[in-house]
Amino acid sequence: MTATLFRFVTDDSGATALEYGLIAGLIAAIMVTSITTVGGKLNNSFINVSNRL
Repeated sequence: MTATLFRFVTDDSGATALEYGLIAGLIAAIMVTSITTVGGKLNNSFINVSNRL
């Protein structure tokens, strides 16, 4: 029982998966923010072109 508990406490394979999950979440949040910002600016550009026509 003690050996199993020791292996569980010292095992860091789950920590690696958690780190990858956090990195993927951070990248997704950055992508959503940048796409939203660029999308708004692009929409304004198309509106300006449409108004000039």
